[in-house]
Amino acid sequence: MVFAFLYLPIALLVVFSFNSSKLNIRWEGFSTKWYEALLTNKVLITAFENSLIVALFTTLLSTFLGTIGAWMLHRYRFPYQRALALLIFIPMVMPEVLMGVSLLVLFVQFLNLPLGFTTLVISHTTFCFPFVLVGVQARLQGLDPFLEEAAMDLGATPLKAFWKVIMPYLMPAIVSGALMSFTLSLDEYIVSVFTTGAQSQTLPLKVYGMAKVGLNPQLNALSAIFIAATVVVAIISHTLARRKTP
Repeated sequence: MVFAFLYLPIALLVVFSFNSSKLNIRWEGFSTKWYEALLTNKVLITAFENSLIVALFTTLLSTFLGTIGAWMLHRYRFPYQRALALLIFIPMVMPEVLMGVSLLVLFVQFLNLPLGFTTLVISHTTFCFPFVLVGVQARLQGLDPFLEEAAMDLGATPLKAFWKVIMPYLMPAIVSGALMSFTLSLDEYIVSVFTTGAQSQTLPLKVYGMAKVGLNPQLNALSAIFIAATVVVAIISHTLARRKTP
């Protein structure tokens, strides 16, 4: 019953994306016209491109900052280290409305930055990179400290030892954090409302704006495409994981 409650609305959404009727309250026949209309909807396509741009830059910055931050917190000892680590984790639990308002005040009142792609990327990176840091930091807890020492004994420089030995060990956590950052950024709505500009509207903002006017069948088609993509990625991930398992 729990699984039916979770997945039945999703199944109905996919089914009604093929409904020929513009109304979503009754079935009138099979049709793919809403998918055809979606592919020619320049507004949604532009919003999707904006979301991809923001998510890609957010993923790159979050992965870099999270990996370097986790390594520094693990490798070095300095004053107020625990306080700094606590401050890094706060964006993960802070209410999104509060974060959005705070960032808006920061950008407009103090930094005088025009709202757009730059402010969106900064905002998304702020709450995404702690997820990378947590995953990499957890991976570092199981790191054998003698691996780096052995590499340096064999002639590697500290930088080369980090790149050749530590990075391959951390790669699963880095990839997981990067995927998490990409997903969170692509799906983010509340923070984006406060930090976006007129020319940088993302897909969640456009979808919500269209949903407030009425249930557009193109949204059903868009949701069905995302659901199918998610299922395909999950199947591929599961298949690769089974192949690697001895």
